[in-house]
Amino acid sequence: MDGDGSDWGGLPPEILTNIISRLTIQERWKGPMFVRKLWLTVCRDPYLWSSFDLEQWFESNPESTQWWSTDFERKIDSMLRSVVDWSDGGLTEIRVRHCSDHGLSYAAERCPNLKVLAVRSSRNVTDASMTKIAFRCRSLKELDISYCHEISHDALVMIGRNCPNLTTLKRNLMDWSDSSRHISSVPTEYLDDSPQDGDTEADAIGKHMINLERLEIQFSRLSARGLASICEGCQKLEHLDLFGCVHLSGRDIANNVSRLKRIKEVKKPDVYVPRSGDVAQTERYGHWRLYDERFDIQAMRI
Repeated sequence: MDGDGSDWGGLPPEILTNIISRLTIQERWKGPMFVRKLWLTVCRDPYLWSSFDLEQWFESNPESTQWWSTDFERKIDSMLRSVVDWSDGGLTEIRVRHCSDHGLSYAAERCPNLKVLAVRSSRNVTDASMTKIAFRCRSLKELDISYCHEISHDALVMIGRNCPNLTTLKRNLMDWSDSSRHISSVPTEYLDDSPQDGDTEADAIGKHMINLERLEIQFSRLSARGLASICEGCQKLEHLDLFGCVHLSGRDIANNVSRLKRIKEVKKPDVYVPRSGDVAQTERYGHWRLYDERFDIQAMRI
């Protein structure tokens, strides 16, 4: 009994469930689960776990080297496995970072109705778990595998072939042209291991993900050939993010994006990588100022 005469512990489970559903995942995890056994039982109600979203927590905290440690990865995997169990197979949205094949494979095997999967910066998520996602989660609509270096074009092919409802793909890479942006928090060897096969991945996207409406491939090393594959195959694209794709010229983009009849927004590379390390940083955007004069994105908007 609380001091004001109210007995929270005696509330009916359905009322407790309604109250706890208004809390964030972080608040549930750190509070109600430890109050008493009944509250822990309510916190495990499948109704509360159709979504497991930690992205707000990651965004609100400064990136840390500890996030890339094996211990932290194990904690994320453990949380993911627990939520999968509590959801009783009803999990439809997963947004985490720094998980591994162990946690993701567990989710793939038990959550066939998964529609949204975001596993950014997961250094130990590989084609193995992504293949399981492709075959078991065919309702997938949104996929974010940004900064996941162990996922190859083979996984993109499998996802594209088996998940026809996929409309959003985020395959952004870190800024390999200026590693100083990440070097304080991301392991150096991981920065150096950024995927090189931009055109191969672009071919996989263009041939097998024909229903995409939004595509983000920041800092991909694709060339004009790769962009042509995407624009030829993904005719439903409305949003295309090419920021940091320094191997593309303004003419490459203009010629290929003109094929996309539904396009509403194109985010251009807007990055210049100097040939000499002595070039001043103020020249970083000079290349794309010229681009702006030649390429009017407004003319391509519907």
